[in-house]
Amino acid sequence: MKKKITTIEEYFTIGCGRCEKGSTPDCKVHTWAQELAMLRQIALSAGLVEELKWSQPCYTYQGTNIVIVSAFKQHAIMTFFKGSLLKDPENILHKPGPNSESGRVAKFTSVDDIKKYKNVLAGYIQEGIELVRAGKKVEKNTEKYVMPEELLVALESDPEFFEAFEQLTPGRQRSYFLHVSSAKQSKTRSTRALKIKPKVISGLGFNEYQKG
Repeated sequence: MKKKITTIEEYFTIGCGRCEKGSTPDCKVHTWAQELAMLRQIALSAGLVEELKWSQPCYTYQGTNIVIVSAFKQHAIMTFFKGSLLKDPENILHKPGPNSESGRVAKFTSVDDIKKYKNVLAGYIQEGIELVRAGKKVEKNTEKYVMPEELLVALESDPEFFEAFEQLTPGRQRSYFLHVSSAKQSKTRSTRALKIKPKVISGLGFNEYQKG
């Protein structure tokens, strides 16, 4: 069932609440319950503050997002908001999408996998905290950057939205790039990025409409 969740505990017991599979065995959160619980503990053990953002557990340091924990169909993930600045000697961080410049994700399909990299993840979190303390920011490559930043933020913070967008044809993706980026103000671009989700979930381009 769809239900807007208001607490972290509801996320782990109900799910994110954004689809009809909440509170059912088919919910992705329940599929990866043990893995998510372990990723949560790693974040908390690092001293981060746990907050509910985008209907998911987000972990912050002095008000700045460090990591977010979420579930996809095929794995549980920990997303590092400034992952592109991390050294990643273990090579476990990956771009969530081809146009991602800042966020990086670590994907896991078992508790054993997480145990193997527990200390590595803790180290990456500490490195992320140091980046915040040092005021480091990701420099955008404006020549190659195609996706509007506001759309990228919306996608990276919503696994269901992200998965649906990745399944669109390049032409349909481009239609949303143009629609969102054509707004002059960042606030308007952010609003547009959120409003397109229903059409993206339906597999439509911006200028397409559901038949019937």
